[in-house]
Amino acid sequence: MDRKYDLEERLIDFASEIIIFTDTMVNSKAGNHMAGQLLRSGTSPALNYGEAQSGESRRDFIHKLKVILKELRESRVALKIIEKAKLHPDLAFLERLKNENNQLISIFVKSVGTAEKNNQDQI
Repeated sequence: MDRKYDLEERLIDFASEIIIFTDTMVNSKAGNHMAGQLLRSGTSPALNYGEAQSGESRRDFIHKLKVILKELRESRVALKIIEKAKLHPDLAFLERLKNENNQLISIFVKSVGTAEKNNQDQI
């Protein structure tokens, strides 16, 4: 199976899980606010990855990877806030999301580094 496809599928799965997770958060002012924040940052990486695949240049591709990384890091912080503020009842679900989020961050840190190194090699 193509690695690009695998990563895209993981991002789509993560986005889908974020949608399900946010729909089951505590219904309060804070819960709704954090659900909205997480919904945006947690679904953005999958959409941006699709865009990155058709980057206009290597620089554009690297930029889009960095946007994905930024959104994943924002999601990580949102998940931590949700956990500390007890805005979701299913702690096992929260842990699964945090784990996948951390794995995706690691993958994109490495991807950005590789893409930047390859870009330097071509100069």
